[in-house]
Amino acid sequence: MVAPCTGNTLGKLANAITDTAVTMVVKAHLRNEKPVVLAISTNDGLGGNAVNIGRLLDKKNVYFVPFGQDNPKEKPRSLVCKMSLLADTIECACQGVQIQPLLIR
Repeated sequence: MVAPCTGNTLGKLANAITDTAVTMVVKAHLRNEKPVVLAISTNDGLGGNAVNIGRLLDKKNVYFVPFGQDNPKEKPRSLVCKMSLLADTIECACQGVQIQPLLIR
């Protein structure tokens, strides 16, 4: 689990950059076909990081805590996960299932 998963970390994971302890652990988990749960929190989720989220959504064994816009009027590109769903997301990920709905209000 990576919580919170910042935009910087999202970008590194999506582009196979392993220059921190977090990205190294995630890479090892994925190499060993273990589930990885990402709890995103980024001011650029609907901007430059949207492509990184898309790449990771398509990656095997990567699961997201449901997320949505936290303040659309003042921060229109910002996304944050619903941390109260973290335990449920981990439980689903261990069964190989993405918790639904993924996109929340």
